[in-house]
Amino acid sequence: MSAPELGGRDGFTSKFGILCAAAGSAVGLGNIWRFPYVVGESGGAAFLLIYLGLVVLLGIPVMLSELLIGRRGQRNAFGSFRLLAPGKKWWLVGVMGIAAAFMILAFYSTIAGWTLEYLIKAFSNSFSGKSSDELGAMFQVFHTQAFRPLVWQVIFMAMTAGIILGGVRKGIEKYTKVLMPFLVVLLLIMAIRALTLPGAMGGLSFLFKPDFSEINSRVFLSALGQAFFSLSIGMGTLITYGSYINKKNNLNNIAIEVSVVDTLIAILAGVAIFPAVFAFGLDPAEGPGLIFHVLPNIFQQMPGGYFFAVIFFLLLVIAALTSSISILEVVVAYLVEELKIVRSKATLLATVAALFVGLFCTLSFGALKDVTLGSLSIFGVLDFTASNILLPLGGLFIVLFVGWYLKDSDVKDELSNGGLLKLKIYRLFRFVLRFIAPVAIAIVFMHSIGLI
Repeated sequence: MSAPELGGRDGFTSKFGILCAAAGSAVGLGNIWRFPYVVGESGGAAFLLIYLGLVVLLGIPVMLSELLIGRRGQRNAFGSFRLLAPGKKWWLVGVMGIAAAFMILAFYSTIAGWTLEYLIKAFSNSFSGKSSDELGAMFQVFHTQAFRPLVWQVIFMAMTAGIILGGVRKGIEKYTKVLMPFLVVLLLIMAIRALTLPGAMGGLSFLFKPDFSEINSRVFLSALGQAFFSLSIGMGTLITYGSYINKKNNLNNIAIEVSVVDTLIAILAGVAIFPAVFAFGLDPAEGPGLIFHVLPNIFQQMPGGYFFAVIFFLLLVIAALTSSISILEVVVAYLVEELKIVRSKATLLATVAALFVGLFCTLSFGALKDVTLGSLSIFGVLDFTASNILLPLGGLFIVLFVGWYLKDSDVKDELSNGGLLKLKIYRLFRFVLRFIAPVAIAIVFMHSIGLI
């Protein structure tokens, strides 16, 4: 099958733009909000060691597979599968990705709205003079309200839609080329400050000195799940972004570089957070409250805490935004290319629809907290369905598609840019996709739904 050309489609204009956009998709609240508390709950360095190994062994090959599908098909997540497997049902994998992206955007915007609230609290010095219990009560009161969380959610979605309206070059690439370097600078400032705190070495030891007695099946599965969650695998974002990558760019290098950037930022977030947690004698296994409860407690105690609180919550907002635009683009690209809706209307439709569902997610912490399915709230149902079912299943079918369905000659042709590039570890890549990745992802899936 010959590869279609980009033609008149919008696309990325530079290698730096591709890296910023793809890394921005991968780098989000999963790195700066979720990664530190998962590390804390999973024993620190032992988890980190397994996580790094799994990113190299599985994360990069699966990410490369998604980019390959997108660039080979030159379409959205649905259209690429339909073009590459005409007359087959593989397009259902694309539908799963689009559905996962929609659900994730709905509940992701809830948490992203909280980051805006806490950025304003940091600016207004609202953490100053408050005890740990008072800061906990502050978060409890805020996120269970009906009005303020909804307002911030609407504002965040409007920011996301504003960037998507500009398209790939004038929207996604233009803004991520500014936001991603800014995010890295802010995170470096935070890390340097954390390392200067008395007692900071305890945090570094927790993060980088492995206690192998902590390694068990739960830690291994948690690391595997975090690797897929953090790299944005299975939700159609990398397929969509891959379709905007020029045929001259080296997909192999892009997958490696994006994975490295994503992992380094996650580790840097750990360096910025754990030394401070240990310096003030707090619990690294606090869980999701680490960001909205523990860290404000640290900021109001440390010298210069006001300045660093503002920096931290600003970088949280940026991380949330770079991810949300990639997720929204998955849905918008489908509406534009498959339903022939102009981008402005497609963006408005996708944003309003995701926001409508997202409002119920936000209210599930307060007014709708008693509306449950089993033990899960509305937020929990969407989170569980997308993260525990659609993402691992999407990743599984993606590796099966590239590993077993696509012709070996087509895969080689795409990865070698038509024979211009040497494929040094192609056999290993193919072996991982065919035999190792499907088994590993299947185990994650079965664990995530409680079968093992």
